Amino acid sequence: MPTIGVNRDLLFERLGRTYTEEEFDELMFDYGLELDEVTSEKAMLEKEQGVTAQGASEAIIYRIEIPANRYDLLCLEGLVRALLVFQEKQKAPKYKAILPPDGNVQQLIIQEATAQVRPHAVCAVLRGVSFTQAMYQSFIDLQDKLHQNLCRKRSLVAIGTHDLDTIQGPFIYNAKPPADIKFRPLNQTKEFTAVELMQLYKTDSHLKHFLHIIEDKPVYPIIYDQNGVVLSMPPIINGDHTKITLNTKNVFIECTATDLHKAQMVLDSLVTMFSEYCQTPFTVEAGEVITPDGTKLKYPVLPYREEVVDVSWINKSVGISESPESIAKLLTRMCLSSEVMEGSKVKVEIPPTRYDIIHACDIMEDVAIGYGYNNIQMTFPKTNTIGNQFGLNKVSDLLRQDIAAAGFTEVLSFSLCSRDDVAGKLNKDIESSDAVHIANPKTLEFQIARTTLLPGILKTVASNKKMPLPMKLFEISDVILQDKDKDVGVRNERHFCAVYYNKTPGFEIIHGLLDRFMQLLEVPYSKEGNGYFIRAADDPTFFPGRCAEVVVKAQVVGKLGVLHPDVITKFELNNPCAALEINVEAIL
Repeated sequence: MPTIGVNRDLLFERLGRTYTEEEFDELMFDYGLELDEVTSEKAMLEKEQGVTAQGASEAIIYRIEIPANRYDLLCLEGLVRALLVFQEKQKAPKYKAILPPDGNVQQLIIQEATAQVRPHAVCAVLRGVSFTQAMYQSFIDLQDKLHQNLCRKRSLVAIGTHDLDTIQGPFIYNAKPPADIKFRPLNQTKEFTAVELMQLYKTDSHLKHFLHIIEDKPVYPIIYDQNGVVLSMPPIINGDHTKITLNTKNVFIECTATDLHKAQMVLDSLVTMFSEYCQTPFTVEAGEVITPDGTKLKYPVLPYREEVVDVSWINKSVGISESPESIAKLLTRMCLSSEVMEGSKVKVEIPPTRYDIIHACDIMEDVAIGYGYNNIQMTFPKTNTIGNQFGLNKVSDLLRQDIAAAGFTEVLSFSLCSRDDVAGKLNKDIESSDAVHIANPKTLEFQIARTTLLPGILKTVASNKKMPLPMKLFEISDVILQDKDKDVGVRNERHFCAVYYNKTPGFEIIHGLLDRFMQLLEVPYSKEGNGYFIRAADDPTFFPGRCAEVVVKAQVVGKLGVLHPDVITKFELNNPCAALEINVEAIL
């Protein structure tokens, strides 16, 4: 979970009182947080660098562990606001997005070329802000925390903040070849082309981690105003011309993204935290985004929504017995304004800061936090149960022991593999499989969930070709297949796969293992009734005429045979190979 560092004295000043370390630790626990460490800037630098930090501040810093989905607690402003509402010292604010009185809305025009790199963008304006050094640092720190957390290290969303008084809208969000982009980046004294910048930042300890996001793209995203002044080259660096200082009064915020919903979440999180410093607190000036097709959209949305929860369900789930009025009060303390409805129901208003509230269970959790975990009475459950091993796992464990006793070595391969592993390398078409595809695979090695155990064992053989022959390997694990009848759209199947790799194919070895496997499961050899038998079959993975289906109770449960030479070559093997794969669940 993310950890934020806040200045203790500034925190106590904002909370309106001082606490001992024990009192503050207890307050954090009551709110469901944890005081992780009490330190100072000097102590942290000395711990990280191992040398005396000259000139570093010795002011006390509280490092507080925050739930990963509580984006509203990632800065001092959000933490203080939440604690004050929790202590009933102030009411939860109402956030509003308004249009400027003169009707001159700041526009961000998205060009069609951005679809090649980062197609989405949102924007907003904070008016009449008065920055102090502490506020400015908190503003920068929140952006860094969001970049690391919600923005997934800028791969999903990149935030740009600019001094609005130094630029003039409308603003253009375009994508250009790197050689055509030239501007003076933040904290630099001369102009660079985008190509030069990518080289410059390869040695930068902070920015080098983000270069891979766009460096292989034919065009780089760029935002500039109507006079051609560059605001930023997301997700790498802002322009120096628009940098924010302590004298900045109006802040233009833009977020470019590959995921529009995430961009809205980031923008909402940023403006709700710092709109308290605006001329009209908690009021944000909306910006207008014009998409390539001409659609005009206003941001931020700052959506409020309502959920209705049943009080009896909450009481039963938490283990308490509270009235609807008490439940509504507890939720209001957690920044979820609530009111009692008829029929023991409570209507809960979810503010735009609480993107962690997805389901009624999240509301129930906030009730438990507001009530106090230590205040919930410990009770014995009304029923007693005895834990037992899942039947399929028990059978699998017993089979592993006996297959190993038959001379085979167990392997454990990855549950994810490439599309080529289960299709092209096995002489099959990926379209004909029920594979579950990963939406945004990070590597070519992990694109889909495996539909067969065979590729994993063959890759294991390929990585151990120097081992003495024969190699006899097996695996009993799950494969994942699409299934529209399941609520999650997929199902797991327990499979048994074995491979014999030697200078001769060894079909008789694999056939003998099949007989032993069926013997262990007490399935007799018979073409009738509950027995099993094998019959000739055609499969592109296997050598023609050397493949058979395994039939149990008139149902095909697997195949065995000698692998096709093309398959052996594609997996970079040198010797013939016999294989067997069976659906264990179909037999049981």
